[in-house]
Amino acid sequence: MVGGGGGAADLSPTAAVKIFSAGTAGCVAELATYPLDTAKVRLQIQGESKHSLEGSRIQYRGVFGTILTIVKTEGPRSLYNGLVAGLHRQACFASVRIGLYDTMKQFYTNGSENAGIGARLLAGCSTGAMAVAFAQPTDVVKIRFQAQVRLPASGSVKRYNSAFDAYKTIARDEGVRGLWKGCLTNITRNAIVNCSELVTYDIIKDYILKYNVMTDNMPCHFTAGFGAGFCTTVVVSPVDVVKTRIMNSTPGKYRGAINCAGIMLMKEGPTAFYKGFIPAFLRLGSWNIVMFMSYEQIKRAFIRFQQSRDAAV
Repeated sequence: MVGGGGGAADLSPTAAVKIFSAGTAGCVAELATYPLDTAKVRLQIQGESKHSLEGSRIQYRGVFGTILTIVKTEGPRSLYNGLVAGLHRQACFASVRIGLYDTMKQFYTNGSENAGIGARLLAGCSTGAMAVAFAQPTDVVKIRFQAQVRLPASGSVKRYNSAFDAYKTIARDEGVRGLWKGCLTNITRNAIVNCSELVTYDIIKDYILKYNVMTDNMPCHFTAGFGAGFCTTVVVSPVDVVKTRIMNSTPGKYRGAINCAGIMLMKEGPTAFYKGFIPAFLRLGSWNIVMFMSYEQIKRAFIRFQQSRDAAV
């Protein structure tokens, strides 16, 4: 994923630059695609009970219908419920799972630049699991906020007032373990996401450059990012829906990921595992495009800065 295309890209950025670039690019992508993610979460939790946790009877239909319904009934600000936690999440998750990917890939190949599919998959699984290990609370809070329906007219009570209030409230009411609710499911999800996202991007980009379809610039990054987003959505949707249901659940509702999946299958059928697929694809596809294009450009900006600084010395 490091490949060059001339100029600044010929120099390899350090691990610290990659970590910072990935975290920053993840936040940029989060800001650009957050309403789609909120719509995805609302569609995923729809149907898990007759009433949502906030007592709403609202039905959501399709990604754009969901966005319009949220805007009409709750106001446009609700599309960005939990954005602060989402940015916390990307600053932690993206910096580790994307920023350390090349480093782990070289670790599994003993420093070789020619990594096979096995080394790429291992690197993706490793950094995905590492990211969840310390950043899980940010994901739990983000999901809770996105699922929270704001209906002042109905007298419904908001679960949390701010991201920091949510961290504190969850820890107080559910214990510290509540902040790591769904952790095992999320480790599985992020390992799958990382493998699908980073390995697919890596391979598509390598083939584009190998066969001179494009140079190592923005059109190449756009194409590889779009392909990575589609493949990831197809593979990860079932795990993502289960993860969302568990994170948004009241204590004791599910005994684990398998129990949650079984209840979904019996009550809602197999299609429940692909609820919110279109917004998930729109979100992941656009997120990958924005993130990878930003990531590549931020890395190059750092290298150009380093080159200009060295030239001035």
